[in-house]
Amino acid sequence: MILSILDNDLYKFTMQQAVCRLYPHARAEYELTNRGATPFPPGFADAVQGEIQKMADLALDSKQKKWLARTCPFFSPDYLDFLSAYAFDPAQVSITQEKGNLSVIIRGRWAETILWEVPVMAVISETYFTMTGQPPAARDEIRRKNMEKAKILAENGVSFVDFGTRRRYSAANHRRLLRDMLDVPGHTLAGTSNVHLAMAFGIAPVGTLAHEWIMFHSALDGCTRANALAMAAWTKIYPDVLGIALTDTYTTDNFLEDFTEEWARQFTGVRQDSGDPLAFTRRMLAHYQRLNIDPLEKTIVFSDGLDVDKTLSIHRFCNGRIRDAYGIGTSLTNDVGVTPLNIVIKLKRCAPCLDAGPDTDWQDTVKLSDDPGKHTGETKAINQCLAELDL
Repeated sequence: MILSILDNDLYKFTMQQAVCRLYPHARAEYELTNRGATPFPPGFADAVQGEIQKMADLALDSKQKKWLARTCPFFSPDYLDFLSAYAFDPAQVSITQEKGNLSVIIRGRWAETILWEVPVMAVISETYFTMTGQPPAARDEIRRKNMEKAKILAENGVSFVDFGTRRRYSAANHRRLLRDMLDVPGHTLAGTSNVHLAMAFGIAPVGTLAHEWIMFHSALDGCTRANALAMAAWTKIYPDVLGIALTDTYTTDNFLEDFTEEWARQFTGVRQDSGDPLAFTRRMLAHYQRLNIDPLEKTIVFSDGLDVDKTLSIHRFCNGRIRDAYGIGTSLTNDVGVTPLNIVIKLKRCAPCLDAGPDTDWQDTVKLSDDPGKHTGETKAINQCLAELDL
């Protein structure tokens, strides 16, 4: 199911490099949230654990390392050496099951555990459809649908990226999706977040950072300063590239308080991942204009549960106002006639020191999105954060 160490999203590697440089001793704990309350079949945890064990044998080879150095010049030689020596440690992943309820906890040094999230979710998704006996639609029908989506997006001038690794139907279907879309004349597929497939198809790997980057910084100095601290830390490692800021870790209201003219000019744009995309666009237009920044010089990357229709609606609204780009995920890689899983794995807590004990020095982390239904974390910690932000 996971056949390469690069079968992962680019932003896990960009964040890993930053963690290695800035927080090499930090520890992290991630937890699965089953938002859809999907019951898993008997023996599911054991099946997933078996796939996780296989990942211990994955390693970066010399060809992959040379490709990364050439394609992603923001990766330093030191980091590529680190990645060459890296190996997944399955002991960091605990998977248990009680009847239909699945529990997944990932724990260890942050620089190591950061790569587990996406492939573990992909394994859970593919294993679920295999064990529940849910075959995809006919291959010809899926290919027709894939190519039709690419054609419609191209005809409307919409640049988009595949963001669908984590909830894909299968690794094989993911690969076929990209092949189908690349076969469309004049396609506007700008790349994929999946580094392995970017290399396989000769297209751009795309990604910057995820919510966990900001969540970690909240543990250092509270939710109110998390965005500012996270942006300052990020630009230490990537001062001139990967400049898309993530807005909704502690609501866009809180983010914009810290998104000063200095940051707004330095970052090439922002990513919208929850809430109303049109209301968000209006807010960003007003914010840039208030800072005397031409919105047409900036980009919004939309990535919240997109399908083709929603993407076209947003594009029509943005046209001529601000640059727009789209990360489309599950509706590309798992549109095969089944109901995709609604699962996430998020940073639950972290500790700044490598020798942190089981309960000492650990700080709970939370995410407060622009959609309250996407809040993650312990209830007490969420309430504390809400109070701290006066929300």
